[in-house]
Amino acid sequence: MTEAEFRTLLTDCLKLWGIQGKPRPGPDGWEIDTQDGAFSIGRADPDLRPARWCLQTPERRAAGRPPRMAPSIVAALSALRNNLGAARGEKLRIGGT
Repeated sequence: MTEAEFRTLLTDCLKLWGIQGKPRPGPDGWEIDTQDGAFSIGRADPDLRPARWCLQTPERRAAGRPPRMAPSIVAALSALRNNLGAARGEKLRIGGT
């Protein structure tokens, strides 16, 4: 995924979640400034595998804790959504009832 594609993905997620914020390049990946503070999400160093993504929240940063690690972009975005307090959408069910 290119940086432009990642920025677009973050922008789309924020819109979908109803969160006011705009991704911008930062020292640790992408910074997202919200009313709750600055979040950052980015790729983890290759030597941290199986973790591939890291998420820093305002609370973790203020406490001097390292970013939360995630094994996939889906896990990282889910953690971001949860930390932003965004509502979950309805689950899609396929099949009979």
